[in-house]
Amino acid sequence: MSSSAFTLHPQILQDTIEIGDLPLSHLRLMNDATYPWLLLMPRRVGATEIIDLDEADRAQLMVEIAGASKALRGLTGCDKLNVASLGNAVPQLHVHVIARFRSDAAWPKPVWGQVPAVAYSEEDASNFISRLRVALSIS
Repeated sequence: MSSSAFTLHPQILQDTIEIGDLPLSHLRLMNDATYPWLLLMPRRVGATEIIDLDEADRAQLMVEIAGASKALRGLTGCDKLNVASLGNAVPQLHVHVIARFRSDAAWPKPVWGQVPAVAYSEEDASNFISRLRVALSIS
């Protein structure tokens, strides 16, 4: 699988804000200020499951998930990180990294469908993304 014709699923584009690129994955912020929430999309055309990646890409994805998780925990001080690759609604391979707090609106349940999304203000999104870029060494 190559990255030459990689495009993002329209739902991901609609629901997220661009952060930047890691060596394998495109990284975006879910536009829901209720939960600090990242999505990593490996830039591999046709990948729908982690097992669709070759061994080197699977290893790189794990490195990137760990890096994104550490950055998110470091910036938020969250109580728990939820990491998942579901793809039931969006078939394109993507990994969710969600910072969870015992005080959040859905705790201890999954975040999906618990409360309506609250979009980031432009300033808050910009500030958070800037801090994430620094933490992840993304220019």
